[in-house]
Amino acid sequence: MTNQSPFKIGVVGIPGKWSTEILADEIEALTGFRLVIDIEQVVADLTKPSVKFQNHCLCDLDAIVIKKVSQTYSPAVIDRLEILRFVEKCGVQIFSKPHEIIRLVDRLSCTVSLTKAQIPMPPTVITESLEAALDTVQQFGDTILKPLFSTKARGMEWLSSKSSKKTLTSQLKSYYEKQGFFYLQKKLALPGKDLGLVFLGGEYQGAYARVGNGNSWNTTIHSGGKYAEAFPSDEIIDMAHRAQSVFDLSYTTVDIAETEEGPVCFEVSAFGGFKGAQEGLNINMAARYAAYVVNQLHATQIVKTA
Repeated sequence: MTNQSPFKIGVVGIPGKWSTEILADEIEALTGFRLVIDIEQVVADLTKPSVKFQNHCLCDLDAIVIKKVSQTYSPAVIDRLEILRFVEKCGVQIFSKPHEIIRLVDRLSCTVSLTKAQIPMPPTVITESLEAALDTVQQFGDTILKPLFSTKARGMEWLSSKSSKKTLTSQLKSYYEKQGFFYLQKKLALPGKDLGLVFLGGEYQGAYARVGNGNSWNTTIHSGGKYAEAFPSDEIIDMAHRAQSVFDLSYTTVDIAETEEGPVCFEVSAFGGFKGAQEGLNINMAARYAAYVVNQLHATQIVKTA
């Protein structure tokens, strides 16, 4: 291609995974350069300084797009993002900024930020006290226990209000041994679906629904849900816009559900997926994201030479 941009843009992701590879494909189509970075194989020597992946020095790239830093969330994700924050300090533009993603991968940090911004969320209690956790379940009724680090409802547990105090105490103790913290959220009556609203550079792109299969309490694709097109109200779009604006993200999706008490926000995604927009909206968000990154680099280049 004669109109390719001369930028070297790497994609941090999971080699072989669809969302990582399609983003790398789209960036290659615009630049002629392709590099999928497995963050687990990166070596950071802070004394030189040098951050190497295979024979590439990441500090020599024009930009890095963070698609994924792990198959599952854990505190190790934060350490990997810190390495990318160091690369950013070397002058490499990173989409989205590592320190903003760090605010999101920990569910507690995300919840606190959204609550401070007065974004409606389900009633939530956070504690390390077993007694307080038991009191909360008895107050909420049906309750969802959520790990501080997880995606696609992995590790979440539904505590039934019909269970005995002895059963609930046993469940809570077992959960605490695994997680070391109680994040309890009241289970709301949902209409069998929730919404993913897509934002690129802070601008609304469209929305899709995750429709449950009726066999699980959650609607995630991991639990058998399906994507469908959605047409959220202006109120919901405004709420999602306010929620994502709390974080300076290049690309994200905002999870919102409609309840009898009005819409609530569950979370702002640290990375944002492509599959929902592809299957629910027939939009190639990987292509849009790649074009956005290249345009941002061109804009930065113009400013530097002005």
